[in-house]
Amino acid sequence: MIAFEDLPAGRIIPLGEVIVDRDDMVDFAKKFDPQPFHLDEEAGRNSIFGGLSASGWYTASLWMRRWVDVVLSDSTSQGSPGGRELSWLAPVYAGDTLTFAAEVLSARLSKSRPTLGLVEFAGTAHRGDELVYKFVATGMFTARG
Repeated sequence: MIAFEDLPAGRIIPLGEVIVDRDDMVDFAKKFDPQPFHLDEEAGRNSIFGGLSASGWYTASLWMRRWVDVVLSDSTSQGSPGGRELSWLAPVYAGDTLTFAAEVLSARLSKSRPTLGLVEFAGTAHRGDELVYKFVATGMFTARG
């Protein structure tokens, strides 16, 4: 089980790869971000993206799923108070292979709850060497002691 002590500053956690599925990408857009360039090939070609592109929120949801599968599902996670610096740095397209990771930026025990650790991390998605998504958030994890 992953606890606060397992998440020191500087730790990089590989979260694996996902191949972006076109149908899943469009279904997500239909439900949550129905902008034309996320729904229609021609609208995508006529946009600044040059093709049908994924919603940034879809990319974020793919990252979150990997975070849950690799870290949170077997951890002492107590949720998150939020994040900052959310950036979609390049469009994502169907068929892209995205590689996800998390880097622990800082970790400290709460002053008011000394058994609760606050872990700030940067979540990233790369397509090859290109960074396409990044955000910074804080997770709360209980300590073993």
